[in-house]
Amino acid sequence: MRPGPMRLAAAGLLLLAAASQAQEAPAPLLTLDQDRFFLESDFGRAAIDRERADTAALEQENKRIEAGLVAEEQALTEQRAALSPEEFTARATAFDEKVERIRAEQDAKAQALVARRDAERQEFRQLAGPVLGELLGERKAMAILDKGLVIVALSAIDITDAAIAKLNAALARPPADPPAELPPDAPDDPAEAPPATP
Repeated sequence: MRPGPMRLAAAGLLLLAAASQAQEAPAPLLTLDQDRFFLESDFGRAAIDRERADTAALEQENKRIEAGLVAEEQALTEQRAALSPEEFTARATAFDEKVERIRAEQDAKAQALVARRDAERQEFRQLAGPVLGELLGERKAMAILDKGLVIVALSAIDITDAAIAKLNAALARPPADPPAELPPDAPDDPAEAPPATP
């Protein structure tokens, strides 16, 4: 028994409705652990290693300077009895100025470390942007949310591992070769080159 016109029409409406729902299905959302994305990437690991090494070196330098200043202050105190009040005051003033100068220099070094750390974080964000954009397109997703702001989510939408792998691969690729430079006297347009002499 063949289906009648009414059944065929109903089946057609169901197919249209299903197709419409498929087209209107919202794009998925993705999540990213931003801290882990930075800390576990090759870029982040190298930046953290540099930061720790430089911080440790500055701390050791500060300790050496402090020990030297303590010894100098102790020596000045021991010389006080042998110096006139004017001479001792002059030496004490010079020592205080030296301490203030050294403190300012060391503070500037610490601030430079913080500035470099911030600059590296900014550079990482610039490098990560295109990578996350590629993942967004590959997954046909609508947005990438910070995992820390999501209360409940399926682990399948977490792209942190994929983002780390893609960023590491992008940074491992050698830069494109720059275009070959023309000799200083060569014209930019070959058509403008003078004819060869026979």
